[in-house]
Amino acid sequence: MTETGGCPGSLTEDEMKKLARSERMAIHASNIANLVLFGAKVFASIESRSLAVIASTLDSLLDLLSGFILWFTTYSMRNPNQYHYPIGKGRMQPVGIIVFASVMATLGLQILLESVRQLLSKSRPEMDEEQEKWVIGIMVSVTVVKFVLMVYCRRFKNEIVRAYAQDHFFDVITNSIGLAAAVLANKYYWWIDPTGAIMIALYTINTWAKTVVENVCSLIGRTAPPDFLAKITYLIWNHHEEIKYIDTVRAYTFGSHYFVEVDIVLPEDMFLNKAHNIGETLQEKLELLPEVERAFVHIDFEFTHRPEHKAKL
Repeated sequence: MTETGGCPGSLTEDEMKKLARSERMAIHASNIANLVLFGAKVFASIESRSLAVIASTLDSLLDLLSGFILWFTTYSMRNPNQYHYPIGKGRMQPVGIIVFASVMATLGLQILLESVRQLLSKSRPEMDEEQEKWVIGIMVSVTVVKFVLMVYCRRFKNEIVRAYAQDHFFDVITNSIGLAAAVLANKYYWWIDPTGAIMIALYTINTWAKTVVENVCSLIGRTAPPDFLAKITYLIWNHHEEIKYIDTVRAYTFGSHYFVEVDIVLPEDMFLNKAHNIGETLQEKLELLPEVERAFVHIDFEFTHRPEHKAKL
C-alpha cells in the first residue's frame, strides 16, 4: 500500500461503475420477479385456501413494499446533499434494512396469531385434484425462480443486494413449507396446514429479528474486531519513521463501514508543514481501506495526557 499508493486488490473506477450497474440490475430483477410471483401466488392462495400458502403470499406482498423501501434507500444514497448531509447518506443503508426487517417480523407475528386461531377453530382447506396440480405447479415454479435470484444476489457485497438475497432465501424456505403443508393437510390431517404456517411465522420472526439487532449494532457504534484494529495499528506504525508512539486507535461502526480515530505522537520540534503532511497522508491511506468510510488523525507531541474525545454519559 505504501509503495503503490493504493489498496491492493481495490477496484478501478470503471470496475466500480460496472459493479454498481450489476447491483442495480439485481435489485430491478428482484422487484420485477416479486411483482410477477405475487400475482401467481395470489392465484394459488385462491385455489388452495391454505393458510400456509396465504402466509407465503402475504410475504410476497410485503416483498413488494420492502422492495420499494430498499429502492428508495438506494436512490437516496446516490443523490446526497452535501449541505444537508455533509458526510453522505451511508447510514440510509442499515436504516432501510431495519425498516425492511421490522415489517417482515410483524408479518410473522400476524401469521402466528392467525395460525393459532385456525388450530382452535379446527378449520381445514379443501382442494380437488385439478386445484392441487395448479397449486403445486405455481409454488414449485415460484420456488425455483426465487432460488435462482438468491444465488445471483449473493454474488454481491452490497448490503442492500444481500438483503434481497436473504429475502429470496427466506422465500425458498417458506414456499417449500407452505406447499408441503397445503398438500399434506389436503391428503391427510387438517392440522398440518396451520402447523406449517406457524413454522413459517416463527422462522420469519427469528430471521428478521436477528437482522434488526445486527443493523442496530452497526448504527450505535460497535467496535471493530481485534484483527481489524491490529491491521490498522500495523499500518500506522509503518507509515512514517518519525512516528514515535501510537496513543489511540479506535474503529467503530457508523452504518455499514467504520469510522477510525487515531492519535499519533511526533517529535515536539517538528515543523508544522511536515507534521501536517504525515497526518494527512496517513488519513488518506486509512481511507483507502474498503472497510473505512472516514478516518480522523490527531497529532500530538506527548502521550501522558488523558485521551481526548471522552464519551459523554
